[in-house]
Amino acid sequence: MFPTITEVITIGQSYEGRDILGLKVGTKTRAPGADRRKTVVVTGGMHAREWISTTTTNYVAWSFITAFGREPMITKLLEHFDFVFIPVVNPDGVEYTWTTDRLWRKSRQQTGMSWCRGFDLDHAFGYEWGDFSENDPCSESYGGKEPWQATEAAALATWAKNASRNTTEFIGLIDLHSYSQQVLFPFAYSCDVDPPNVENLEELAAGLAKAIRLSNGELYSVTSACEGQSQAVASSKALNVSRLAIKLRDTGSYGFLLPKDNIIPVGEEIFSAMKYFGDYLLGNNGIEKSIGTATPTPEEPDRSLELRRLRRK
Repeated sequence: MFPTITEVITIGQSYEGRDILGLKVGTKTRAPGADRRKTVVVTGGMHAREWISTTTTNYVAWSFITAFGREPMITKLLEHFDFVFIPVVNPDGVEYTWTTDRLWRKSRQQTGMSWCRGFDLDHAFGYEWGDFSENDPCSESYGGKEPWQATEAAALATWAKNASRNTTEFIGLIDLHSYSQQVLFPFAYSCDVDPPNVENLEELAAGLAKAIRLSNGELYSVTSACEGQSQAVASSKALNVSRLAIKLRDTGSYGFLLPKDNIIPVGEEIFSAMKYFGDYLLGNNGIEKSIGTATPTPEEPDRSLELRRLRRK
């Protein structure tokens, strides 16, 4: 279906030999004089038990595809950018949550301890390795003895590196997780190091949270994250890439066991956030351009405006 704007790609293989699949969505055209296609990556299923991240990635991909040619904003985005949706970065772990342990988090790779399998893929990337490394293989945050030891992390990084050498220019990364209802920035490797565009990332995160709120009234807080996680795959030479993580519903009532009737509402709110994100990457900075105008209520202030006021003081 939709062969003119979609392409199934293989990112690599998992430790147990499963394909890590992605769906590239775009018009496959190039702007005059452009050598490489600007690309946004959306990932889900990094942590096996976070099923809502996988369904949301799929929902947003489907929404982009079916809105092309019908919704001007989406049509414009797909003419300018490619979007690569990777719903399940950790297929072995996800399979294990379906067959054995619903709350399993890590991959299923051997660690040297037969009773403590798996790596936390968020902490398995090689950028500034060691600042937040965990030495206990039984820990849910264990990223391995050395960078890139996790098969899936190495596969994702290799794919990104090869793509960058050829026809791809990565300009944005959104990593979906659960739960907490938060938009996280800057996803740097250390709490002591801010990316050079931190103020832009703050504004962008606040804008995404606002887009979600205006779409269905759900409140997502905006905060920073700094533990060398998967967005570091953007590479140390590309710190100006807009990279954020979104922790999806809920705030703890169901946690990782979110009922299935949340799949569509969560997908819709992140679709709205992605439209804002795309509009931002086009060089605009107004939520009206992506989801329409709206006036914040006294109970729900415009947080992005608050950030601007604080900087003027």
